[in-house]
Formats: sequence, structure tokens, C-alpha cells
Amino acid sequence: MGEQAQSASVFPQVTDFLDTLSLERRLSPYTRRNYAQALEVFSQYLKTECGFSGNWETVSRRDVRSYVIDMQRRVGRATLHNHAAAVRGFFKFLVRRHLIKADPCTGLVLPKREKKLPKFLTQKQAEELLRQPLKLLKEGEISDYQADRDWLALEILYGGGLRVSEACALTYGKLDRAEGVARILGKGKKERLCPLGAVAMHVLDRFVTRHNVATTRESFVLLNDQRRQATPRFLQLLIKKYLKAAGLPPDLSPHKLRHSFATHLLDRGADLRTVQELLGHASLSTTQIYTHVGLKRLQEVYKKAHPRS
Repeated sequence: MGEQAQSASVFPQVTDFLDTLSLERRLSPYTRRNYAQALEVFSQYLKTECGFSGNWETVSRRDVRSYVIDMQRRVGRATLHNHAAAVRGFFKFLVRRHLIKADPCTGLVLPKREKKLPKFLTQKQAEELLRQPLKLLKEGEISDYQADRDWLALEILYGGGLRVSEACALTYGKLDRAEGVARILGKGKKERLCPLGAVAMHVLDRFVTRHNVATTRESFVLLNDQRRQATPRFLQLLIKKYLKAAGLPPDLSPHKLRHSFATHLLDRGADLRTVQELLGHASLSTTQIYTHVGLKRLQEVYKKAHPRS
């Protein structure tokens, strides 16, 4: 191990692996970043605890198991599984490229994931949140442009169940305003059609008419205060502001609007397959967690109302 220690980000094998993720598996920049960070943490552990200096053939099963045990003390199970997925994928890549002879992750056992039900807004809370932009406008706290833009952002996220990154990437060329349907490019570069709702289209028409915004095919639908493309961080802060104004928990992230979208659809009779398509989930099992939410609420109602409960 005489090689000079390096950051994982400059190991050529790591760079090749990340490039393969981007080009062949079409993973998003966010996934690539998360994998890069996970491999950085793993490499740092190997350097500090195992004397690693860049020769991946020297990494043993014991080294990987020790890393997992150390991570269990420092991060939650979901984060541990995400990091382990990056490490496993990297070593499989090295084996396929004949850069190492044996995969040190073979037989690796992880603790089971914690099953957490998704947080979501009730229908009443969602309606209260959506009322906040016009309420703040009346109170003189925001401008006409901000009120209409923010109302539109909330309606698109809740009305279409879009991921924040998908909402930020939405352009007028991907939107059928007459039908109220957006063509969304989701995870894995998979396209799906998302109805955004009549209310969202009404708010969009109001926004376009009142504020003279560009609506060419390349123009972004959601804009920041400078009338440039809104970023995920911008939408996160925007929603936190309106959660606070509505007296709702501030830890309900933009993704919780997506959870609310799915839960409310199922509550009103939508079938699971349809919700899966609308959310862009590759597997039905990912969507099924929302049925647990509905079941839990049914049980609560039963316990309160039934004499034999």
C-alpha cells in the first residue's frame, strides 16, 4: 500500500463507476451525487481505519463488515442502506471490469429497514396551505407576482404529485394547457403523463395573463423572483414559509405534498395501479406504503366508533 492516499472523488475507478451510472443506467445527478458522497465516506473510513491507499484488491470482507458496524453507530438504517447500495454497486463494477478478483460485499448482511409511514397533510390542511399565498397578499406581505407564482407552485406540486425536481424542470413545451396534463421526465429518464388539475390550470392562466411571463416551449413554468427557473431549494423555502403561515408543522417538506397527493387519491377511491402510474413508481411495492396509511386511519375510526372495538 505504498500509493499516496487520495479522496474517493479522484480515484479513477470511482470516477469511471459514477460515469457508468450516469450514462448507462441514466441515473439523475442527485443519485450520482449521493453515490459519490457515500463512496467518499467509505474511502475515508478505509484510509483511517484500514490503512487503505487506493488498491481496491486489498479491501476485505472484514473491512466492509467493520465499516457497516461503524456506520450503524452514526447514521439511521435508511442512510446505511443507501451507502451500502453505493459500495455494493461499486465493487460489482470492479469485478465486471476485472479490476478485482472477489467481491468483498458478498454475504454482507444489513439490519432491516425501519418501516416508517409517510407524513402527509390532511385534506383540510392541504386546503389551508393552498389558501396562504392570497391570504399573505391581502395582508400586504408579498407582491401580486409572488402570490400568483407561489399559488401556482403549490397547486402543481399537490395537484400533480410531482417531485420537486420534476416541477422545476417543467416547461410549457411539456404542458398541454387545454387538457391540464404535463409530460414529466422522471427517475430513470422515464416519461409519464400527469394531470395537474383544473384548479392548477386556472391559476396558471391567471399567472400568465396578469404577469406577462414567457410561454415559449423552452420557458419554465415555475420561476423565482428574478423570473428565472425555480430551484428545488427555492421551492423548499417557499413551502416552509406557507406551512408556518398556515400554522402547520415546518418539517413537512415539499415531498410531503406528494405523499398527500397519493394518500388523498386513495382515500377517494383511486386504485393502487393508477396512483403508481401517476407517481412514476417503477414498482407497485413502493406505492403500497400508502395503503398502510389508509388502513391505519380506518383502524383509528373503527376504534373510536365501534362498540366492540
